[in-house]
Amino acid sequence: MRKTVTVTIFLLGLLAASAAQAQITVQEAWARATPPGAKIAAGYLTVRNAGAADRLVSASSPAAERVETHISIREGDISRMREVKGYEVPARGALELKPGGAHLMLVNIKAPLKDGMTVPLTLRFEKAGEIKTQLEVRPLTGGESHTH
Repeated sequence: MRKTVTVTIFLLGLLAASAAQAQITVQEAWARATPPGAKIAAGYLTVRNAGAADRLVSASSPAAERVETHISIREGDISRMREVKGYEVPARGALELKPGGAHLMLVNIKAPLKDGMTVPLTLRFEKAGEIKTQLEVRPLTGGESHTH
């Protein structure tokens, strides 16, 4: 009997994660191309959430040693980046990672990011679990105004 209860609880947990995952969609995922020799790149995207509040807790990519969650903070005339422990995704709302604001920092990239390529990215959410997407690499300048 105990084994059945454990399996049932596990399956209910999987169903809950699947339901949460179905509520999260990732749109407009992109990164700027990097100059030769660059070791870091920034990733941007919009997370839309049709369900309950969630939290983006981490990200990873085979294109980089690690992916950090960062925010940009203006202190007078100086803009500084600071690593944060993830981002809140509001219920029935959106989280926008964009230039000059919250963004993903791809650290120690394994090769330059070139315009037109795609970079695999896995996002990990507290409730929705893992969601795989790809960053579309856009030109080094003017990437944020690019439309589809």
